[in-house]
Amino acid sequence: MDKTVPEGTGTLGLTVGSASCMDGVIKGKRLFRVKAGNCCNHAIEQASLLLDCSRRASFIGVMDDEPVLVWASHFLCEMAKALMDDAHMGMRKQR
Repeated sequence: MDKTVPEGTGTLGLTVGSASCMDGVIKGKRLFRVKAGNCCNHAIEQASLLLDCSRRASFIGVMDDEPVLVWASHFLCEMAKALMDDAHMGMRKQR
């Protein structure tokens, strides 16, 4: 895998691919994992977008009594956390 970051891409480093989210049916197994080698700047931007969507879904879900939107908010938060955790590991690795 090419580990060079294209010019113009953020300088924070690359994701390491070890953060995961959403519990699987088997104890200790996770359904999703962040892919290694992505720009940490982009991962953080995407996490911010996921958190904004989560905030909106949570608000609408509570106000309109739509539990499915509250669950969607929960899963979006898990994805955002995995992105942030993995980006943080990538930034620490770059030091």
